[in-house]
Formats: sequence, structure tokens, C-alpha cells
Amino acid sequence: MPTVYFETLDGDVVAVNADAGDILMEVARAEGIDGIDAECGGGCACATCHVHVDVDWIEAVGPAPEIERDMIEFDGAVAPTSRLSCQIEVTDAMEGLKVKVVGR
Repeated sequence: MPTVYFETLDGDVVAVNADAGDILMEVARAEGIDGIDAECGGGCACATCHVHVDVDWIEAVGPAPEIERDMIEFDGAVAPTSRLSCQIEVTDAMEGLKVKVVGR
């Protein structure tokens, strides 16, 4: 059961336990993490679940595919480690994953 660390909009860090196979957006919403609105419900169609993956974790999480990068470009806080949390499947190798919630 990997632990994921979310840096919230107000700068707090919240540790959340996830199961391998969970979608990061769903994990955040279940824990009430502010700023993960997920208006499209995980369809990679709105960028309201935008996060910045900690640079030390981007290799484990992987880069955003083109369709995801295109959606992220509509958001104002694009970074080299930007991902949509609805597109990140948690794996056991992600124990300790750190992401920063971008919000809108």
C-alpha cells in the first residue's frame, strides 16, 4: 500500500495511503484534497486535476502522453513535471510519491 504525499494549495503536506491500481485523482478526491476538482471525472478533458510531480518522481510516474500535454497547456501553471492526476495509476513502486496540487 504506497503512501503518496500531496502538497496542498495552502502548502500543507498530506500523506495518503493508496492501493496499487488506484488512480491518483480518485485517491485525492476520496481524501478531500482541495484543488483536485476533476470536473470531467477522469476523462483527460479538463485539467482540473493538474499536479506537479516532484522532480525526483517524474521518471517513476512517466511523462505525459501527447493528449494529456495538450490538455495541460490549457491550464495556467504548466511545469516540466505537470501531469493530470486522472492519468496516473498508482503502483507499488510509487511508495513515497510526492505531488503538488496546482488547482485553478
